[in-house]
Amino acid sequence: MVTSQAGAADLVRAAQADAEAGWERPEPSVLLVEDDPGDALLVEELVADSALKMRLRWVRSLTEAAEVLATEVPDCVLLDLHLSDARGLEAVSLLQAHAEHVAVVVLTGLAEEDTGLAAVAAGAQDYLVKGRVEPELFGRAVQYAIQRKQAEQAAVALQASQMQAQENARLERGLLPRPLLHTEEGVQVVARYRPGRAQALLGGDFYDIVQSADGTVHALVGDVSGHGPDEAALGVALRIAWRTLVLSGITGSEQMRRLEELLVAERARDEVFATLVSLAAVPGEQRAHVVRAGHHGLLQRTRDDVEWVEVPGGPALGMLPGGARWPTAELPVPSGDSVVLFTDGLFEGHVSRGPQRLGEEGLLELARKAADLPPEEFVDRLIARAEELAEERGGLADDVAVVHLSWN
Repeated sequence: MVTSQAGAADLVRAAQADAEAGWERPEPSVLLVEDDPGDALLVEELVADSALKMRLRWVRSLTEAAEVLATEVPDCVLLDLHLSDARGLEAVSLLQAHAEHVAVVVLTGLAEEDTGLAAVAAGAQDYLVKGRVEPELFGRAVQYAIQRKQAEQAAVALQASQMQAQENARLERGLLPRPLLHTEEGVQVVARYRPGRAQALLGGDFYDIVQSADGTVHALVGDVSGHGPDEAALGVALRIAWRTLVLSGITGSEQMRRLEELLVAERARDEVFATLVSLAAVPGEQRAHVVRAGHHGLLQRTRDDVEWVEVPGGPALGMLPGGARWPTAELPVPSGDSVVLFTDGLFEGHVSRGPQRLGEEGLLELARKAADLPPEEFVDRLIARAEELAEERGGLADDVAVVHLSWN
């Protein structure tokens, strides 16, 4: 996916280390592209007399250079601008097409310094004037060109990672909206999201909370299979579609059917699916209507305990396009009880360096130990303990979305 910020930082550090190492780095490999044997001999003598030892290979044309670059990646290319099959800036452009990650130093005549400067502007790292170069300057020019190319690549990687981070932030805002509540009287909502440990690859976990005109509170938690911008974008589309359907009065199995139609039309690959659970409750009625599509169970908090609840449901969206049904289950929610919806990242983390995972039973045990805490502290404690247990394996690998609903 996309270069991560950590990867770009590694490239920057590598470039700095190269600069500090200076002449201590291993002998660089240099490809000389020169059709004049006399000038080639001059370069060979410069290499022999230079303090920087390097491995030199000579070819006579850009065509030969392309054949070499197809199987080898030198550290630097010394390029004559007067070849039999390419001349001037055209030679620089053609060479970069074959070796965009290799440092290029062009060789010019005494009267062609302007061409050398133009070549640097076109992407070469430096230029040398034939017959006017001392061995020490020659070695330094090759070494600096290599380091300059590495620094350029690190800068490009860093910029790409920053752009990716901005894109991830925009997608994340689409996955994690503000609850749309007309009044907060009678219902308390706590929502949390934690990215997995490597979220250069953004996940597809999402949630939403909407209150319709009649006071019914609707909540959604979902998870698109896989990671990456395609999955995140699909999660955003499903969330927005769900909110639109709720505000249009479409709920239950019909709501799931339309969400599946959207998923099938928008998914990048046929194997992509989504699990979700949707809940609707009128404050004061002491019951909730739950629709479950391939999603795991939920937690129900009583005044002094927590239970794992599995209600009847249907398959994940996209698993049986056009042939699935999703029943609406009624869940009793006595006064003072709470319901917690969440994605599987909360209990799929490892709890040791071995294969053991927290699992549903482990999560329930954590929840029961925090049963007496207020809603916000309960959710934060649950996530924090899951993260602590997974720390030996680098933290939670998957995203976590949690929605806690309490009715007065």
